[in-house]
Amino acid sequence: QVQLVESGGGLVQAGGSLRLSCAASGLTFSDYTMAWFRQAPGKEREFVSALRWRAYYGDSVKGRSTISRDNAKNTVYLEMNSLKPEDTAVYYCAARPRWQGFSYREYDYTYWGQGTQVTVSS
Repeated sequence: QVQLVESGGGLVQAGGSLRLSCAASGLTFSDYTMAWFRQAPGKEREFVSALRWRAYYGDSVKGRSTISRDNAKNTVYLEMNSLKPEDTAVYYCAARPRWQGFSYREYDYTYWGQGTQVTVSS
């Protein structure tokens, strides 16, 4: 049974930083592209970042975020800096088989975590 468990969310002031973690189990982690999406209230789920052989970033976080992974720990991270109130959302971790290539579309991801709330106060 595949599980993706996010952690690291919370309340942070604008301009601050957070590091989200997603621990995976039940899959061969190195065989998967790992991604982060987010969903703000009343909005569609939005691509944030993914790591296949290289990193990909959505325009809204480009230059402020870094995705990384530790295959020995089956964990993917998302470090976000210079946080803005508009970054407030539930952040989800997702996995897609690496051989399928990169995608920014949520429907292309096979496994999902339950999400972790990030709230940025102004």
